[in-house]
Amino acid sequence: MSPEQLSLDHPLVVVGSGPAGHRLIQAVCQRAPSTPIVWFGDEPWAPYNRVKLSSLLAGEASWDDITEATPIPDAVETRFGLRIERIDRAESQVIDVQGQRQRYGALVLATGSRAHVPSIPGVQTPGVFTFRHLNDAQKLQARSVRSRTTVVIGGGLLGLEAARAVRRYNTHVIVVEHADRLMSRQLDGEGAQWLLKEVLAAGIEVRLSAGVKGIEGTGEVKGVLLRSGEVIACDTVIIATGIVPNNELALRAGLQVGRGIKIDDATRTSDEHIYAVGECAEHNGEVYGLVAPGLEQAAVAANRICGGEAVYTGSVLATNLKVLGCKVFSLGEVERGSAADPVREYSFADPDGDGYRRIMVRNGQLVGAQAVGPWPETPRVQEAVRQGRRLYPWQTLRFMRIGQLWPDTDASDVNLWPADATVCNCTGVTRGQLDVACQQGCKSVEALSQATGAGTVCGSCKPLLVDLAGGGPLPPERGWKPLTVFGGVALLAALFYLLLKIPFPDTADLAWRWDVIWRESLYKQISGYSALGVMVLLAIIGLRKRWPTLSNLFQFSGWRVVHVMLGALLVAVMLVHTGGRLGANLDMVMTLMSVVAVLSGAALALIVGRQQALAPGFVKRTQRGAVWIHILALWGLPALLGLHILKAYYF
Repeated sequence: MSPEQLSLDHPLVVVGSGPAGHRLIQAVCQRAPSTPIVWFGDEPWAPYNRVKLSSLLAGEASWDDITEATPIPDAVETRFGLRIERIDRAESQVIDVQGQRQRYGALVLATGSRAHVPSIPGVQTPGVFTFRHLNDAQKLQARSVRSRTTVVIGGGLLGLEAARAVRRYNTHVIVVEHADRLMSRQLDGEGAQWLLKEVLAAGIEVRLSAGVKGIEGTGEVKGVLLRSGEVIACDTVIIATGIVPNNELALRAGLQVGRGIKIDDATRTSDEHIYAVGECAEHNGEVYGLVAPGLEQAAVAANRICGGEAVYTGSVLATNLKVLGCKVFSLGEVERGSAADPVREYSFADPDGDGYRRIMVRNGQLVGAQAVGPWPETPRVQEAVRQGRRLYPWQTLRFMRIGQLWPDTDASDVNLWPADATVCNCTGVTRGQLDVACQQGCKSVEALSQATGAGTVCGSCKPLLVDLAGGGPLPPERGWKPLTVFGGVALLAALFYLLLKIPFPDTADLAWRWDVIWRESLYKQISGYSALGVMVLLAIIGLRKRWPTLSNLFQFSGWRVVHVMLGALLVAVMLVHTGGRLGANLDMVMTLMSVVAVLSGAALALIVGRQQALAPGFVKRTQRGAVWIHILALWGLPALLGLHILKAYYF
């Protein structure tokens, strides 16, 4: 069907306002702008970024944050909040819930999926929620403020994201998972153990190998009954046990349906005028249930609708996300198929506790990989799995020894990545596609996002887009203004301490001698212990990620500003304690290390606060240098401080 036929006869009708339907409409409008399109959606909202729903629930994102990257082309007629009840294939029409008919030249079903709700007693009790759509997020947001104990049923990605979000309200959160490990579809046993440590460190309780027998309570939730007989007392339950494709509309229309709506390599259903994409579609027996495969299907469907010959051959399942602040990467095969499967497994556990990596190799080819924690090689690993690249013995030996498959290179330099390497994992956009967009005149992050869709879902790839766009400015950090102000104050205070000493009084005829502040024992003790208290607070904030109570009070950007403010306060208290004098011997070393720590921390705050006005390369280099100076300056301070206190009281 050509775009001319579509525009002259009847419009393209898209049912479903999720990411797959949205991406299809964008692609059709780019290829054939004159195509008339009518877009239906069950939800009353304009399209929103579903990947950021947990951030919205956690208070880390606003409505603007989840809608800013989802513009609707002007030529599209939207009918949101209007459910399609039936498809009349004989008349090429869809009938909405109000009985109105809309004729179509081609129809795309992007009806998505809904939360799977298990058949357990009490599941309809008030206080039981699912977490899939914006309505769910709004209900949970209102509930979480007054919930004291929440049980999340399901230890997969969605369950952990829900647990993280409601934990923000100082709610006691318990995750119940029937499998023997978290994220069992993406991680092996050891990888799941590494993730479990991060989850527990975030203050979330976990019960593994725990089946749910029922939910107790009549007018409201009172507890969750496990198959072991234990009852977990709670007032709120979140069910996150997977998804079910929305295929009822296709089923009523007589289309072929399995677990999802069956499609061929052209993304067509059993009716040649009807396509299906996204979480509702089943291709070669596979229902993916992830954003990226749906977007790949949408691109093929748009190409076909506009007269192209694109083919969808399936997707390699990939997860590359942050779970509770911990990076989790999983791609391709993660488990051995059978005892006879010739696949070989190689793993690496960082001795410094920084993470875990594992690869799967069959007949010399890389077929799967997973990681918990940072792994700079993941883009190259993705390309190798998708292309079936061969691994040589020395590569596997290197991997087992240091956790790297390739020799040391600047893995963060996206310009050195292979053309097939995926830059945006959410949309599947490769470095090669972005190169083409750059050659066509896209010289900014916004232009690259508009042309390719990269960076429009979770936004984590935007620093890479900055590098590809020619090194433009980085986006401003949250809270950059107070960070810059207090960073400047701390810097000036530290310089003032180094350059200026408060003089002693030059006459005895004074009503008050200010030097008593750093001469008399009482005042010295007050200022000294004040400085010690500020240092303790700085240390606690520095360990924020390992202290669940603190990590849930404010966002990281807020703690960072408080950290810089305390640095400036420390210099002021030290000035009162010493009068600006460095001291001698070990005291001088301790004082200088403290001032250098404040200077480097203040410089770091200024760099981060003004990164939008600086070259990205300069930001990365100076930030790395300032961090190392800061760490080195702090390294010996506890021992020196202890010696200083011992000397003061002993002598």
